[in-house]
Amino acid sequence: MITAVDTSVLLDVFSADPLHGDRSRQAIRSCLQQGSLIGCEVVWAEVAAVFPDPVQAQKALETLTLQFSPVKIETALEAGRFWQLYRARGGRREHLIPDFLVGAHALKQADRLLTRDRGFYRDYFSGLVVLDPSSS
Repeated sequence: MITAVDTSVLLDVFSADPLHGDRSRQAIRSCLQQGSLIGCEVVWAEVAAVFPDPVQAQKALETLTLQFSPVKIETALEAGRFWQLYRARGGRREHLIPDFLVGAHALKQADRLLTRDRGFYRDYFSGLVVLDPSSS
């Protein structure tokens, strides 16, 4: 079982979020027991932005045994199509292309997505299995 991880869950763990940290940590542990964890370049970049330097970010990601999984060309094109649909339905710029890259990456290159933003991903990525640690 391959689980793609959204930045929100990783930041819960790395920042020791008092509200979501424990549940996110447990969800990551559970997903690792069932298979592997992957993150695309968007997730890597967003996590790196909260660390003082890239080396520390990489070490933190490695502690979770998160594997880097780049977005394939077909996945990137699909993300663009999903974003077009979102905007055509009147979607505001609240969700940007990076959100759609994360969703398309999970849909096309993983079996499920671990995120706290379940409503958005369920609405725009039909067929994507979404795990929300905050609802467990």
